[in-house]
Amino acid sequence: MEFLKEILVYSEDKPMLFTRLYFWVFFTILLAIYSILYKKKALRNAYLFVMSLFFYYKSGGYFFTLLIFSTIADYTLGQLIYHSEKISKKKLYLATSILINLGVLSYFKYSYFFINMVNRIFNTDFEVVNLLAQWTNEIAGSSFNVSTIILPVGISFYTFQTISYTFDIYRNKVKPVDNIIDFGFYVSFFPQLVAGPIVRAAEFVPQLYQKFKLSSREFAHALFLIINGLIKKMLISDYISINFVDRIFESPLSYSGFENAMAVYGYSLQIYCDFSGYTDIAIGVALLMGFRLPINFNSPYKAVNVTEFWHRWHISLSSWLRDYLYIPLGGNKKGELRKNINILITMLLGGLWHGAHLRFIIWGGIHGLALVMHKQWIRLMRYINPNYKQLHTRSRIGNFISIFFTFHVVTFAWIFFRAQNMHKAKQMISQIFSNFHFNLIPEMILSYQEIFGLILAGFILHWLPDNFKEKYRGWFIKTPLVIKIIIIILVIFIIYQVKDASIQPFIYFKF
Repeated sequence: MEFLKEILVYSEDKPMLFTRLYFWVFFTILLAIYSILYKKKALRNAYLFVMSLFFYYKSGGYFFTLLIFSTIADYTLGQLIYHSEKISKKKLYLATSILINLGVLSYFKYSYFFINMVNRIFNTDFEVVNLLAQWTNEIAGSSFNVSTIILPVGISFYTFQTISYTFDIYRNKVKPVDNIIDFGFYVSFFPQLVAGPIVRAAEFVPQLYQKFKLSSREFAHALFLIINGLIKKMLISDYISINFVDRIFESPLSYSGFENAMAVYGYSLQIYCDFSGYTDIAIGVALLMGFRLPINFNSPYKAVNVTEFWHRWHISLSSWLRDYLYIPLGGNKKGELRKNINILITMLLGGLWHGAHLRFIIWGGIHGLALVMHKQWIRLMRYINPNYKQLHTRSRIGNFISIFFTFHVVTFAWIFFRAQNMHKAKQMISQIFSNFHFNLIPEMILSYQEIFGLILAGFILHWLPDNFKEKYRGWFIKTPLVIKIIIIILVIFIIYQVKDASIQPFIYFKF
């Protein structure tokens, strides 16, 4: 009985993660049953909807009820928007969808931020009370903690996903999903549920009604993505996080400026490997079931400017912010000044989306200013030379300088993203610029040779030419199945030899 309880009941200490053996047992069982149902689309979708709800329950506990609420609300409002003849009613239902989704998101994610802001401005002493827990206790006689609001895992991702759904129906870009079960499956599809990518209805809904299709090449590609993601997460990200990065960021003043600087470089690699590793696994797992998710990362640190960085980093979020925030604000159609303001607003809100803290807003602001400066640079170059875009070509040295500069702007901004608070962010910056200790660098390199070697290797792999990466991906795909199995077993063996005893959650689970 205890064994079944452990399997079926949510444990805060043992959430469902791609890096746990429990998930792969779950996925294996899911695939076994799926292999029987996959030809019957309605049954298949219903089955995956139920299993996705179970996955979310095992990842975030009773907050799966919130996912069900969001499913019911947005399915209903999507139908109302589509079938309403009056534009005023369409706008009303769209506004209702946006208010419900942002209201729920704001309650769970921004209550402390807003209350603290009110207290500072008006010198009040309001306290946050978990009203939802309080009402539940009164109605059901439960004993949930009413003094703390817990952030449901993945709420930012599926909230943005459902907003894009109703928005696209309003814009006549998509038709509503046929039934609520299919819509629930679209919203809750477990590979991308808790950390993206943010999948739009136009990309995914048509797949709900298509026959299962998976070529041998796609099967091999899925295995490659899963292995690649596990390597990124467990061999690189987790190792440098536990053994170096976390220690420095926790206590910047205890370490030299050089160590602080290396921790920032380390975090740049860590967050990329962590998040892109998750999406690699998510895309691979989805592909094994015949569903194709959009690419979310494309070697972002190869970007020659910040604009290109956001075309390569968290692509599903950056395109969402562009289409559902920047363009509705007016985009670039209302003059240069308004365009720059819209960019800044978009990036500031993009920063706030990541967390209800000033440091995230500063992170977004740095990127916003960098984007504006890049746009103005292009404008200046075109003023000097009207054919700038057509004639401009970069030398290898020019490319290197551009990538180097862009990478360091992005890396500097990560300080505010990662630091526990603004005070520690300031401490880290101060240490880097005032306490570097150049004379001790050789000694420190020797002390951290394994860590620094892994960081260097990670960046080298990242900056390898795309054609080289395509070659080794193609080689893996073409190898016989026996060789693939041997490679997978070898990778898993290495991972479990070097991994820490404690399981490290994915960074973007916080959002």
